[in-house]
Amino acid sequence: MPEKDITEKILMNHNDVFADIINGLVFRGEQKIKATELENASVHSQYKDQNDTIHEQERDVAKFWKENNAKISLLGIENQTCVEPHMPFRILGYDGASYKEQLMTTRGQVYPVVTIVLYFGTKKRWTKPRNIKSYLAIPPELEAFVNDYQVYICEIAWLKEEEIECFQSDFKVVANFFRNKRKNRNYIPDDKTEIKYVDEVLKLLSVMTKDRRYERILSGGEGREVHSMCDVAERLEQRGKEEGRAEGRLEIILELVRDHILTVQEAAKRLDIDEKELLEKI
Repeated sequence: MPEKDITEKILMNHNDVFADIINGLVFRGEQKIKATELENASVHSQYKDQNDTIHEQERDVAKFWKENNAKISLLGIENQTCVEPHMPFRILGYDGASYKEQLMTTRGQVYPVVTIVLYFGTKKRWTKPRNIKSYLAIPPELEAFVNDYQVYICEIAWLKEEEIECFQSDFKVVANFFRNKRKNRNYIPDDKTEIKYVDEVLKLLSVMTKDRRYERILSGGEGREVHSMCDVAERLEQRGKEEGRAEGRLEIILELVRDHILTVQEAAKRLDIDEKELLEKI
């Protein structure tokens, strides 16, 4: 399983975050779904190809929306860091499998399946089609007989401020971060909103931005001291200074070796690395 998917699931698998995303994007901020009304659903489904080979496909996150123990809907969230060329077909596969499973396992009324795609790209907008018909060369006489299938794609970094204000969970912090990152690549986090799931948020930012500094805050044990993105910014600045000092010390010792003032053995001992690694740096 890709690292990206694992990280996203950690944050979005929390019922309050999941409900907040659906309420914010689907219901425009109206609190229609409560965290207590959500129940984890299986993310795995299977299908056969033209050679009767069985394949397994997996959603990112899926939950049942239930009321009085009755299933109202199956809700799915898919996460993307880059533009998927054939996203409508992928979502059709997920949703179709969910409907087929209902027909095979339940005798009651079939409930709707809703899947939304969260796109976290900051450099370019979603440019690929969002419905199946856009991919097809349909003869005019068949147009009325070809069914379409459309997907809802939310470009997080391009949300408006009033849209982000609809969120009430940690996802509001995440959305604010990506919106500001899109507008300014050198954006220094300045959001004072208190974060509930610090570990999950920082891991998501680390993977989605490919900036491991956010994750290193956790590995260094500093995550316990982080309560907002302002705290994150302070620790990033401090780590930058420390890494800069370490880099400066390394360069000085390398120069001493090049000038034959220190031997390779002496320099390696000072840097606490083996001689082979030191020679590679030189």
